[in-house]
Amino acid sequence: MPSGATGGFAAAGRSAIAPCMTKLLHADLDGIAHAAELLRGGALVAFGTETVYGLGGDATNAVAVAGIFAAKGRPRFNPLICHYPVPDAAFADVKTNDFAQALAAAFWPGPLTMVLPKRNECRVALIAGAGLDTLAVRVPAHRDALVLLAAVDRPVAAPSANRSGQVSPTTAAHVLEGLGGRIAAVLDSGPCGVGVESTVLDLCGAWPVLLRPGGVTIEAIEGVIGPVDHAANVVGTVALRSPGQLASHYAPSSSLRLDAMSAASDEALLAFGSPAEGTDVVYQLSKTADVTEAAARLFDGLRWLDAEAQRRGLRGIAAMPIPESGLGRAINDRLRRAAAPRG
Repeated sequence: MPSGATGGFAAAGRSAIAPCMTKLLHADLDGIAHAAELLRGGALVAFGTETVYGLGGDATNAVAVAGIFAAKGRPRFNPLICHYPVPDAAFADVKTNDFAQALAAAFWPGPLTMVLPKRNECRVALIAGAGLDTLAVRVPAHRDALVLLAAVDRPVAAPSANRSGQVSPTTAAHVLEGLGGRIAAVLDSGPCGVGVESTVLDLCGAWPVLLRPGGVTIEAIEGVIGPVDHAANVVGTVALRSPGQLASHYAPSSSLRLDAMSAASDEALLAFGSPAEGTDVVYQLSKTADVTEAAARLFDGLRWLDAEAQRRGLRGIAAMPIPESGLGRAINDRLRRAAAPRG
């Protein structure tokens, strides 16, 4: 089993949704410093941007990111937008290109998100990008947010700070209505100036593609980089960028057998809760059967088991059952996609 595969995760994962007293912090130096300390410690903090309030978590901490999904009641591992204080910090995690450089010069800080290929040295946890080899990044145009991000000094994943399916929040009061008691704090920066989410552009291919209209108009964007493909425009979220690719990406090279109570001697085992049986190639998602911990570890587990199965010449991976509730639904969605027939 890989180093650090167990221990410490369960308590952190459960705390993400355990009832708590949500602090309301003023966006002064003390409040921002406290918010940054909470984020660095793995807690969730909502903060204002020019678009909407974001539900922030340390993007390098898989358990913190899993806690975002749990707090929102988000049904799937949609890729999250990672926020940075300056363009150079964002481009340290993703591979830039001429389009990205021109757009950053024109619109960052601002309500524009770019989807770009991840660098090999990218710091962001796999779950924040839904296991994809791309990452959505932006630099917000909000003074308090930029000061907070600089203080955290690491990428912050931050979808809108509301329960899944509800209206996005533009004030601290909106956040507390939906997430009060589910997150550590809200940094009250006043009402959001833009009030709609950022524009999302896919810049991974030869031509820019609009994934979501938002705070930067398409006319302004095309004024900088020329025509943009609208064909893949999906109103909603960057997670809908390419559903067909999601299934193939989650699929390991090894075959995956679902709902297995044990593994054969020539299989690796993705374990959950129960003691492992039948093989010595085991990755335990959560000894305590905590789905938030399991969600945080899923992508790393699949990749490690696949590499071990290939190295040892095993015939495949067996995955133990996961409850079809809460984040368990998201885990099972990804496992079903990974087990789907190729091609």
